[in-house]
Amino acid sequence: MHELTFSVFPSENFIDLRLFQFGRERCDPAHSFGPAARNHFLFHYVLSGAGTLMADDGTGETHTYSIGDGQGFMLFPHQISTYIADTDQPWEYAWVEFDGLRVKGMLEQAGLSENAPIYHARTRELREEVKQELLHIAGSGSASSFHLIGHLYLFLDALVRSSAGIKPSGGSTLREFYVREALEYIEQNFQNDITVDGIAEVCGLNRSYFGKIFKEAVGATPQDFLLSFRMAKAAELLKLTPLSVGDIGAAVGYDNSMHFSRAFKNVYGVPPRKWRNQNMQVQQ
Repeated sequence: MHELTFSVFPSENFIDLRLFQFGRERCDPAHSFGPAARNHFLFHYVLSGAGTLMADDGTGETHTYSIGDGQGFMLFPHQISTYIADTDQPWEYAWVEFDGLRVKGMLEQAGLSENAPIYHARTRELREEVKQELLHIAGSGSASSFHLIGHLYLFLDALVRSSAGIKPSGGSTLREFYVREALEYIEQNFQNDITVDGIAEVCGLNRSYFGKIFKEAVGATPQDFLLSFRMAKAAELLKLTPLSVGDIGAAVGYDNSMHFSRAFKNVYGVPPRKWRNQNMQVQQ
């Protein structure tokens, strides 16, 4: 019998690590999903049974992988994939969908990429840590945001430590220093009238090179990241304070409330007032 349990994370007000949804599913024979592409990182851990993953690599070439009990697979943003349960021993898996500033570096340490998406544990004990953290998340749909994010960090820590493809951290590079400097500047000045040119100037780089290394490290352009950061702060203020929409717009760097409302809707899909009403209803 096909069984599915999943939950949607109740908050997006996290930057370093963001959780979107998670769950557990026991599939029918030959049950499939795709071809499709996700907007975020998605990890499946196979609890029992087996199945097949067909996923594009970094060049767009499709590869086929057979995956069984105790293994897992990582899907990357915008990567086209299809996965199918075995006809004789259909798999049961737990999954988690996430994103954030720290994710790319963590997965690189684990040796996981579009060209190497399959998770193999180095030891049974470390594999069990990954499994237990993922099952804890999958079964904690009513837990607080901080509880879930905390266990997502523990899951990723276990994933990195247990991965057979683990890569040692090579320490900080000059590029990483520039990106950290840019992130710190954005965090401290997002409420001001800052621009990508200004951020690049603070780092002592030309805009083109700065944009290139920032996107490689963070996975988003500086402009897109600044927008997302401001809107995440705005969402937090909408949810936790009685400030007016105009005051909140000004607090995150928008003097014009119409421009703020338009930017917020582009990120969250609804205007700020409607988002506030929806989230107030959820909290009741």
